[in-house]
This record gives sequence, structure tokens and C-alpha cells, in this order.
Amino acid sequence: MLNTSEIFATIDMIKEQKLDIRTITMGISLLECAGSGAADRIYDTVTRRAQRLVAVGEEIEREFGIPIVNKRISVTPVALVLGEAEDPVRIALALDRAADATGVNFIGGYSALVQKGAARNDLRLMRSIPEALARTEKVCASVNVASTRAGVNMDAVRMIGEIMVETAGLTADRDGLGCAKLVAFANAVEDNPFMAGAFHGTGEGDTAINVGVSGPGVVKRALEAHRGEPFDVMAETIKKTAFRITRMGQLVAMEASKRLNAPFGIVDLSLAPTPSVGDSVAHILEEMGLERCGQHGTTAALMMLNDAVKKGGVMASSSVGGLSGAFIPLSEDIGMIDAARAGTLTLDKLEAMTCVCSVGLDMIAVPGDTPAATLSAILADEAAIGVVNQKTTAVRLIPVPGKGVGEWVEFGGLLGRAPIIPVHPESAAAFIARGGRIPAPINSLRN
Repeated sequence: MLNTSEIFATIDMIKEQKLDIRTITMGISLLECAGSGAADRIYDTVTRRAQRLVAVGEEIEREFGIPIVNKRISVTPVALVLGEAEDPVRIALALDRAADATGVNFIGGYSALVQKGAARNDLRLMRSIPEALARTEKVCASVNVASTRAGVNMDAVRMIGEIMVETAGLTADRDGLGCAKLVAFANAVEDNPFMAGAFHGTGEGDTAINVGVSGPGVVKRALEAHRGEPFDVMAETIKKTAFRITRMGQLVAMEASKRLNAPFGIVDLSLAPTPSVGDSVAHILEEMGLERCGQHGTTAALMMLNDAVKKGGVMASSSVGGLSGAFIPLSEDIGMIDAARAGTLTLDKLEAMTCVCSVGLDMIAVPGDTPAATLSAILADEAAIGVVNQKTTAVRLIPVPGKGVGEWVEFGGLLGRAPIIPVHPESAAAFIARGGRIPAPINSLRN
């Protein structure tokens, strides 16, 4: 039973420390829609199953006083249900209409899984991504290009660099915003509730309710009471705080599942920041004693944070999944933004940090004239980190047309703003042109 102090502590977490439920995401299977004429069946299926999603989310917000920032939908990777005669972009437009009809913020699953090879429909969908993202507002796309069991599909890696450049060009009037809705993965998971990489995996049922929690401000406030104390004390404090945050996510997930008559899937433990002051993962790292995020010691601090969040959160939910850790999206974290502007946080340091956190190089603006091969090479490096370490990594780069290093790009909302940071000028064209597949590492042989 909750006592008075626990109730007031939770209220303070919500009002003063920016605790929220980042998203309720309904996963919807589209396997029954496969074949010719899929677009119309997809629209009907999504709107029927998710018709009450937003209303239920708003009900829970009002009744429990818990902010739920986004209501989202993820669907079966579209490449798996694409009919031979179907135009992939037509399906993207149907998904966008369905998102509007249901009132959700985003819909994910315009996706292909090509870690070992790309089938004809995978290639058709991948080639359509630039047009699809340029012509839709809420559709998000993802491609899984690598896995620990399969290695890295370098042909797909090359294509993604080219797709990023084309997508940025088609959305140049919005500073390449289309690329903010495109992510490439290694070891993508089937129950991720966060965009742009959410899709409803083939191992899932007809529907599922997945919830993503947040709360960097809550963790930072908890650490403020332990300044100068040893790391094991900090780790224990983070664990206890993550437990409280995750219990709230579990409550929301179970309520949404019951009211929507859809199975509860997972709670994703990720600390997801926003551009708001007081809601920054970087500020947690600085509270540990770093003068600025990105300096020496940052990777160690992030490793401890990520591990403690998982240890605390896993005890608070009957089912933990998704990515579960700490997001470090450059444009969406005010502390990361400040560190990049100061020159402390560079692309190379961000890459090192992704070795110990859940995701990868996320929402990073780079010069608009960055060659496609360079973008592919950045993705190859990140995929290699995921493959060798048996973890999910991802890349969401935004080459901003007409802008260069030191200039700023404004996306607004949760996507935030970011300084454009430099990439290495040396060419990777010959490396990327080789194609083929980087074989799986020996640690993939685990049977």
C-alpha cells in the first residue's frame, strides 16, 4: 500500500522532475493483409484495431495524473506484406491516413529486415523510402542491416547512405526532416515502442501494448542528494529510482492493455530525454562529476547509468523489453546539445558512448554535402559495434541540405534542435563500394 510520502514523491516526480510516459505504442500485425491490394486492407486493419488508442491514453492521463507524451502504432515490416503489383508508396500513404484517422503521433513499420540478404520486395521498399518519407507526415521507416548471427550486409549499408542523401534532398525545404524518420539498425528488436525504429515483429501476436518510460530529470534529482559519494552508492540510487519509474510504466501498460483488450507486451526502460531543461541524460552524467558531457570519463559514467537503470527496472515489471537503457539523441537532449556546441561532444565520442548504451548515433545533424559513402561508413562502424557486442545499435543521421558545420537546424517538438557537427573529410568510397557481407563474428556460434 502506498503511504502519504510515496504519493507526494510521485507527484513531485511528475510536476517538478519531468517524469512522463514517453509513449504507449500499439503493435498491430499486418500478416493477414499480405498480397495484392494490401494498402486498403492495411488501412482498415490499423484503423479498426487502434480506433480507441488515443482516447484510452487520454483517459489514463486524466485518471492517474500521469503525462503520456505520445500515442503511437507499430506494424509488421511492410516489406513482408508487400504484394508483387503493389506500389510501396501507396502503402505508406495508407499508413499515414490511418495515423491521421486514429490520431496517433507516429506510425512505424515501413521497414525491411535485410541483415543477411535482401529479397525483391525488400529492395522495392528500400528504394521507395525517400519518396514515402517525403510524401507522409507520420510514417517512420527502418532497415535492419546487420545482426550478430548474420554479420553486416554491406550492400544494404551502401544503399542506406544513398537513401539518406536522397531523402534529405526530397525534404530540403524542411532541413532534411525526412531523415529524422529513418533509422538503420543492427540487431533490431521486435517490441521496440520508440520511433523511428518501431515495428511489430513476426514473433508477436495480432496486437500488443508496449510502453516506453522516461525520467532523466528524476534520476538527476536523486543523484543530487549524493554528491561526492562513491559510485556504488550512486548505482544503488539509480536502481531504486529506475524501479519507481518503471512501476509507473507497468501500471500504465496494464491499464491500457485491459481497456484496449490487447495483450500487454513490454515496458521499455529507456531514459528518453527531451530538449526541455531538466530532462537530460547528459546532465545526469555531469551530476556524477563530469564538467561537461563528452569529456574523458563520459563512457564510464554512461555504462554505470545504463546498467543501473536495467537492474532497477527489471525488478519493477513483469515483462521488460524493447531497447531498455539510455538514449543519447543529440538534438533531443539539451545537455548533449550544449556539449556539442562547446566542442566537447564529437561524433567519435558519441560512437564510443554507443558501445555501452542501448541505442546508437541518434538524431545527429551533419553537413548537407556529406557524401553517401561517408554516411554508409558511419553506419558500418555502428553496426560493427552492435554485431560484436551482441546489442542493438542504430544510426539516425540527418545531412542538412545547404548547411554546414557550426550552423543550426531546428526541427521543433520532441525532435528539438542541434548544431551541425563535422564528419571526417577523408573518403570511404572505395571501402563502401566493395559490397558483399562482413561475416558474423565467432561469438555468433552459440548453439
